[in-house]
Amino acid sequence: MALPKLNTPTHRLVLPSTNEEIKFRPFLVKEQKLLLMAQQNDNEKELIDSVLQIIKNCTGLEVLNLPVFDVEYLFLKIRAKSVGDIVELHVKCPDDEETYDNVTIDLNDVEVQIDDSHKNIIDITDDIKMIMKYPKMSDIQFNEIDENDISKVFEMLKKCISQVHNGNEVINSIDMKPKEISDFIDSLNTNQFENVIAFFNTMPKIRHVVEVTNPKTKVKSEVLLEGLQSFLE
Repeated sequence: MALPKLNTPTHRLVLPSTNEEIKFRPFLVKEQKLLLMAQQNDNEKELIDSVLQIIKNCTGLEVLNLPVFDVEYLFLKIRAKSVGDIVELHVKCPDDEETYDNVTIDLNDVEVQIDDSHKNIIDITDDIKMIMKYPKMSDIQFNEIDENDISKVFEMLKKCISQVHNGNEVINSIDMKPKEISDFIDSLNTNQFENVIAFFNTMPKIRHVVEVTNPKTKVKSEVLLEGLQSFLE
């Protein structure tokens, strides 16, 4: 006698980057094992790979083409429907930077937040504007922008320029030659370059503020959690 096949429920959510509604299912035991093994190995690459595989299995989306914050949001919502909304985290207390407090978070309260100063249209001059697009998950190695690592900054810029407007002329990235892009970036002055970097530093992110109480000092503090790994234990 064959074992019965189990039905898996379907849920819906809206992607933060596009406001597109998509369907997803909870992850199954076979997929949860991938995640647990990656966490046990304490290997960041394995963890990212397992998260991407789980999202692809549960949504059917081409995950590498999504912005990083979409991927983080998707995983948290899938995780909430798979193993429960509530997670307990060990958060370092900022008053002594060594003691940890246990905090409980409802993943339904965690959302993608956008800095009020964020904009994807950057005025270079009165006539020239850059239209930026968000880094895709395939660009994850450049996700953390270090202004001291010029090579990574430039690689990120090249990937994230969508258009350049010169008066009424619109130049799309597909029509830009690599050397032309490099020369254009090289010609930016300091203020213009800082405005471009601000686009990356203020990008949408998974953010959530929690209150911790240091069990040793009894000092209460607020801690900002950012990025997917802040919510994984």
